[in-house]
Amino acid sequence: MKKGDWTEKAAKRKLLKSKDDFMSDRPEETDIVIPVMGPTGVGKSTFINAVLGTTKMTVGHSLNSCTPVLQHVFIFNIPGRPHLKGHRVVMVDTPGFDDTYTEDAEILRRIAVWLASSYDADMKLGGVVYLHDISQTRMLGATRTNLAVFHKLCGERADASIILGTTKWKDVSLEMGARREKQLIETYWQDHIARGSRVYRFEDSQSSAWNIIHAILDNFEGRTALRIQKELVDLQRCIPETDAGKTLRYTLEQLLEMQKKLAKDLQAQDDPESIAKLDDNRNQIRTTLRQIQDLQVTLPRRIMTFFGLT
Repeated sequence: MKKGDWTEKAAKRKLLKSKDDFMSDRPEETDIVIPVMGPTGVGKSTFINAVLGTTKMTVGHSLNSCTPVLQHVFIFNIPGRPHLKGHRVVMVDTPGFDDTYTEDAEILRRIAVWLASSYDADMKLGGVVYLHDISQTRMLGATRTNLAVFHKLCGERADASIILGTTKWKDVSLEMGARREKQLIETYWQDHIARGSRVYRFEDSQSSAWNIIHAILDNFEGRTALRIQKELVDLQRCIPETDAGKTLRYTLEQLLEMQKKLAKDLQAQDDPESIAKLDDNRNQIRTTLRQIQDLQVTLPRRIMTFFGLT
């Protein structure tokens, strides 16, 4: 496929939207892209600001998301990396799949479009930083969803290019943090680590942030690609056909079943408080159904795929 072909075809298939902003400043083939991913409030913007040594990304101090769209910043001079002279590092701040105002299906579309567009522009993927809040007492449902979709976005072959980072060490004792870090390594992150992912701590300092960036650049060999980039650009799949799309749809279907069960329980109680909760629950069900519908492969698309016309 010629450079730029995917973007043109994606526009025709209405995958792109008018408000999408890939890179207004022209992408270059020598760019090294490092997406920063993880749940809302984990500290992605804080991490990027620490790398830069200045505040360029808005940092939230509440449960509301501050990054509903993808934002990128450039690093032109990379300390200790003279062989990368002429390269720009492009750090990308991504929203989590538990965004305050934006539905998960739309978040996936935005991330997928940015990553596919960068791959289509022949930008090089340096690696991916996935951040986890070490002050979390347990793995919440939203955190599990973020990790599951992240795994499918990247694919197993990209694991050697992934840094699994922990944040908010100031909010826990060192002993408690180390215990939770050990649990992450031995359970939730075990498969990633077995395939080459590495674990680092971001301790709210510029030096610890740069340790992570250097770990990625030490491993940089040129053109690495995430699974979703290959699926969208090389295989010409639509987002619902990707592994990440299927995984997100499955988690939404599970959520829908929980919401329906809650609706039945609330209906049975028949008191003013339960009735008020039932109205909110019905709105949540409508939202979940809409997202599931957005992640369905359409009949015309299935027919085209069956006859090899995609």
